Formats: sequence, C-alpha cells, structure tokens
Amino acid sequence: MLEDALKYPLNSEDRVATLIIGGLLLVFSFLLIPAFILQGYLLRVLGSAAAGDEAAPSFTDWGGLLVDGLKLLVVSLVYGLAIAIPFIIASVVIGLGGLTGSDAGVAAFGIVGILLFLLATLVAIVIGYFLPAALTNFAVEGEMSAAFDFGAIREASFSSKYLVGVLLGVVLGIVIQSVATPFVFLLVGIPALFYGQVVTYYCFARGFADATNLGTSRTTSPTESTPAESL
Repeated sequence: MLEDALKYPLNSEDRVATLIIGGLLLVFSFLLIPAFILQGYLLRVLGSAAAGDEAAPSFTDWGGLLVDGLKLLVVSLVYGLAIAIPFIIASVVIGLGGLTGSDAGVAAFGIVGILLFLLATLVAIVIGYFLPAALTNFAVEGEMSAAFDFGAIREASFSSKYLVGVLLGVVLGIVIQSVATPFVFLLVGIPALFYGQVVTYYCFARGFADATNLGTSRTTSPTESTPAESL
C-alpha cells in the first residue's frame, strides 16, 4: 500500500495540473468555496481509491465537487458535534464547581471534570478513528446516509487492514506535511501539501476497501457522479 499510495497522485496524465490546482485551492481555502471544492475532490479520491483506481481523479465537474464538499461539511459537522459535546459537558461541570462557593466543591467538581475531559478525549480518538470509514462509505455509496451506516463502519473499523490504512495515512500525512511546510514560501511546498492530503485519503480508502473486500474491478469512482446527484 505504501508504494501505491505515494504513486497514486502522480499516475494521472494531468498530475502537474492537478497538483497545482489542488495547491491553489488549499491556499485560498479561507474563501470557503475553494475549501468546499477541495473537500469534494478529496471525497472523490476516497471513492476512486476504494474502487481500486491507480491514478488520482482529475478536477472535473466543478459544480459536483462543490456540492459534494457541502455534503461533506454536513457530515463533518455531525461528527464534530459528537466530539465537541462531551468536552462541553466537562467544561460545564468544572464551571459548576466554581458556583459551589467552597474549596471542597471546587475540588470535587474539578476531579469529575478532569475525568470527563479524559473520557471526552477517548471519545474524540474513537470517533476520529471511525471517521475515515464513514467518509469512505459515503464516497462509495454516493449517499450521505452511508456516512452513518454504523454497521458498515463497524465492520471496516474492527479490521486490522483498516487499522493499517489509517495509521499509514496519518504517518505519511505528518511526514509529507513536515517536509513540505518549510518550502511553502518557495511555492513548491504548496502542491506538496495537497499531495500529502491525497496520499492520506488514498490510504484511508484502501484500508476501508481491503477491510470490506470491495472489488477492484471498477474503473471509475462512484463519487464522480452520484454524491452530487443524491442525498
């Protein structure tokens, strides 16, 4: 998977244009629309890699990418809330300790709050581990509801193959980002950062596909057409 992941963004005939466009979208993500298009493209990468494509998709159907990115935002917000709520509860508990007016009350609520923070951190790690499976299932099925198909997500996530894909994706993403970041001001680092994102998402998708025994005979990604057309 390592060699395939590193080659995946470079195998397409328009790889230079794709890397430049992706880098520009990354730079202008603060304008929001480029960020949505970029997220839509990464969703397409998940579908392409899961289908067994050897080359990264091109930037085509920009309207579809924008719609897919907006759908991905909704999915991410739902999972983001699931992560944020336990931290909010922990913060409220600690804040209530200050209202007791006693040192014992502050200490008691503080201890409970710390325990809740630790639990919230564990929940965040677990959800973060499941999230690539949820997004890949969305990309494969072409429907937002697939991102919450916990049966399929659980099936993939409890596989050692998925674990390898997630860990490899995270490690490669960190390494590539660390190498590319010092060169951002020389411009070459910007496409490299985008390259790292594509490599990471490729690993996530292949881990999911290997864990769920998805076929590799498909030549096109379902996300090139379906997510933008259906909810």
